[in-house]
Amino acid sequence: MAADRMRVPGSFFSLVPLLLLTAACGRVEGLPAQADGVSTSPPTSTPSSTQPAALDPCGLLTPAERSTAGLTSTGEQKSLGGARACDYTEPGSYGVTITIDETSGLADLRTEEEGTAEQVRIGAHDALRVADHDADDGTCAVLLGTGESASVHVDVTNTNFTGTAQACTRADTVAGLIEPKLPGGLS
Repeated sequence: MAADRMRVPGSFFSLVPLLLLTAACGRVEGLPAQADGVSTSPPTSTPSSTQPAALDPCGLLTPAERSTAGLTSTGEQKSLGGARACDYTEPGSYGVTITIDETSGLADLRTEEEGTAEQVRIGAHDALRVADHDADDGTCAVLLGTGESASVHVDVTNTNFTGTAQACTRADTVAGLIEPKLPGGLS
């Protein structure tokens, strides 16, 4: 799957575990708004004016924020399909990958598959939360829109490939922590 045309088709869910395993070893109904910045209410913060090309995926989380997200190690720079990424691995537990996609906005990433994506707002950014709770495969992605043709992806995969709700909670937490540093939010 090329980063310049990254879409979220039905096969996305079979690709996410593969990508995260390589990098790291839907609707979601009823999830409450998180204190970490995930909500469906209007934004209350002013986003950064940083351009996606200037973002360092491993620099988006400070040591304190990594701790808040349950990450004990520094991230490792990766390239996924030509996109810059940072991979955090908690051995035997889960992995988190933050990817800077400079070619696909949210409109490019929407899935037509019923019940897999939910439009949400993370702080000042429109986002999609992509997960298949029926499959309970332990994967969840939060895709933050940072421009018409740009986005930042937070992918979480649990090592045992179960616990999708827990993976989404982790993805929401990380997305909430990095969101204030991203360009393209609403004022």
